Amino acid sequence: MGFFSWIVFGAIAGWLANVVVGGPDRRGGCLFSILIGVLGAALGGFIYRLATGTEQSFDFDFPSFGVAILGSILLLALLRLVRGAGRRPRDPQSPYRR
Repeated sequence: MGFFSWIVFGAIAGWLANVVVGGPDRRGGCLFSILIGVLGAALGGFIYRLATGTEQSFDFDFPSFGVAILGSILLLALLRLVRGAGRRPRDPQSPYRR
């Protein structure tokens, strides 16, 4: 797959992962969605290879797209879990709340 195809593939997979995972800070931007999609596709391919023992060819087809979306969802959920673990819960009585 060519470089431009990876960007389009990653953008769509990252956007769908962002829609599925949701959350209050869903808007990460286009570049963030592309990065999540491309890295998620690599993560999904790695997990697929570990689970099945065969390599996933990343052609522009539905099985590869499914692996990319699942990997992107997993990556985005892990990022939000790690990012959320460092936050303190807000005090609802605080005068500085937004």
